[in-house]
Amino acid sequence: MLDRRVALKSLGLSAGAAFLAPLITRIEAQAAGTLVMPKRFVFVVESNGVRPEQLVPSGVVRKQREQRELNGPEGFIDVSLKDKDLPFSLEPVKAWKDTVTIVQGLSGRVCGGGHSNNFGALGCFQTRGESTTILGETIDGALARAHPGIFPHIGLGISKRLENNVIYNISASGPNKGLPTICSPTQAYSTLFGSVADGAAKQEFDAKNNLLDFLKDDVKKAEKSIAGAEKEQFGAYLETFETLRDRQSKLNEIKHTLREKGPVVSDKYKSAVETDRLDAQFDIGAAALICGLTNVLTLSSAAGIRDFDITFKGLGLNIDKHSIGHGKSYEGKTWAELYGIIRRYHFDLIAGLMKKLEKVPEGNGTMLDNTVIVYLSDGAEGHHSRCWEWPMVVIGNMGGKLKTGRYVDYPGYGRKGHRTTANMYLTLLHLAGVKRDTFGVADPNLKDLDQTGPLKELLA
Repeated sequence: MLDRRVALKSLGLSAGAAFLAPLITRIEAQAAGTLVMPKRFVFVVESNGVRPEQLVPSGVVRKQREQRELNGPEGFIDVSLKDKDLPFSLEPVKAWKDTVTIVQGLSGRVCGGGHSNNFGALGCFQTRGESTTILGETIDGALARAHPGIFPHIGLGISKRLENNVIYNISASGPNKGLPTICSPTQAYSTLFGSVADGAAKQEFDAKNNLLDFLKDDVKKAEKSIAGAEKEQFGAYLETFETLRDRQSKLNEIKHTLREKGPVVSDKYKSAVETDRLDAQFDIGAAALICGLTNVLTLSSAAGIRDFDITFKGLGLNIDKHSIGHGKSYEGKTWAELYGIIRRYHFDLIAGLMKKLEKVPEGNGTMLDNTVIVYLSDGAEGHHSRCWEWPMVVIGNMGGKLKTGRYVDYPGYGRKGHRTTANMYLTLLHLAGVKRDTFGVADPNLKDLDQTGPLKELLA
């Protein structure tokens, strides 16, 4: 049986004590049956829009109308995914299909549209073009305040510009209070995991290639106080840090791309290849969640107006997303197929994150059972967005609190029963235990419709 006091006493004032204490505390609480299940939220935000028809599963026909404002069905559609094939780009998460919910038909007209909605994508307010004005909090900022970790919110991502170490693009804690997105994996690693070290220990940490190399003596001391199931759980936590040792590119494992040969092996933390860096950020984000550094993680794939035209050369695409958005083809692939290749890569990374969370025991299940992952684009429904619709993919049921394994499509803009992205975000706040009726700015053109409260159709 774990004795936390003995374990921590054995660590003394070592650098590892500050880092391992949260893990030991959680293991002790679980062993004693007093662990309160944490609630975790992950946002994966990709640039350049998601066409609604590209998220429709097999066997579902989604009618397209000439007028954009009339897109979507006449009434609410709810279809089980059980006997449906996921679209090409979502296939990496098919093993968890019963926890996937594809949500269509939500509007976000108050955000304005364009190449990117910047902070408005997660905040439900207008920030068009190069505007840096932030009118309020974003949903990740609101959730971070409700369930803060050591870091209330962690934002990781990539920029098309290698010189950008930190940017402010999609997350905010309040009006004109942007939250940072760290775009350098090396800086993210040092900032998050180097936070446990001071003085000479900091220098030692910076000299190590792997967190476990830095903690190995403290890990051995802590393990002596842990036995049985608790020892197994401790090992599951530590396994994810081992992945931080592997800093090499693995793009040769990615299928369905235009790459004819594997990439040059390189340190993906420092790589000029955008897919390498995004892969590294997902590794770091997973480790941050698992060790309890944060409960709210935002992963930005070139989101924001300044990066929307990024080129995914790591996938063998020497054509930027701006050109793809204007219908350009490349090496025999249509714009739609190119979009699918890029999006599928993102879901490959999401699947990898899910596998890591699934390996860590928590309560009667795993960390994945207490995590909700939301995928969307800061560009809403297209390259030149008007925000008539805002497709999203929600993965996870938060311990059974969400109805999942479904394709849901809300009535078109202005029709009875139509809902907005604000209602989706209120649903997430509801899961977090925050009961609010409004979020962001209401759509003045929908004043005759109810824009308040969560999406009750999604709640169990």
